[in-house]
Amino acid sequence: MASVDLDQIAAKLQSQDSKDRMIALASLRDVPAAQAAPLIRQVLNDDNMQIRSMAVFALGLKPDEQAFESLIHLLTSDPDYGIRADAAGALGYLEDPRAFETLVRAFYEDTDWLVRFSAAVSLGNLKDPRAHDVLMQALQSDQVVMQQAAIAAVGEIGDVEAVDEILKFAQSDDWLVRQRLAEALGHLPSPKTEAALRYLEKDAHFQVSEAARISLTRLQHA
Repeated sequence: MASVDLDQIAAKLQSQDSKDRMIALASLRDVPAAQAAPLIRQVLNDDNMQIRSMAVFALGLKPDEQAFESLIHLLTSDPDYGIRADAAGALGYLEDPRAFETLVRAFYEDTDWLVRFSAAVSLGNLKDPRAHDVLMQALQSDQVVMQQAAIAAVGEIGDVEAVDEILKFAQSDDWLVRQRLAEALGHLPSPKTEAALRYLEKDAHFQVSEAARISLTRLQHA
């Protein structure tokens, strides 16, 4: 992208009109990270909460050397739970192992479930086996979306030791939980995995049975 275009984007990010700033931020999707990140950072503290949220998300996708510290700061100190949740999610996009401890603390200590949910998802993105204890805690949540996140993350980190725990959800009333289970099992070879997937392959919901079929194929070719 030509520098004149970047100059125009930078100018629009300073506009008094929030629509201009939002359009400018969206236009950075095609700009290389090294050039986009400094511009994204200009609106990390925007007065418009939707723009702030977009900027945090964008920084996770277009990071520079300062992005990690910026996102850690937002996760640990921003007063808005939505921004903290966005920062937790963006840290997962970075897949930076340095985020592990901060995400664990966010899961255990943040008072808002959305932040804790985003932290659990991102711990899966990091693919760090140390997340086992956190994910077992997340499985105990009475919130279905947290159960979905934990099951998916167990699969992402390849936590075979957790197979018995996630199999308890094979008859969940929520089909998305069963689908996440079928997907996760495809990454968790164990003596019980194939039998569980054969069971889920007969699920009444098409997306669950299809996920089980795909996971069986993956295991057979592993």
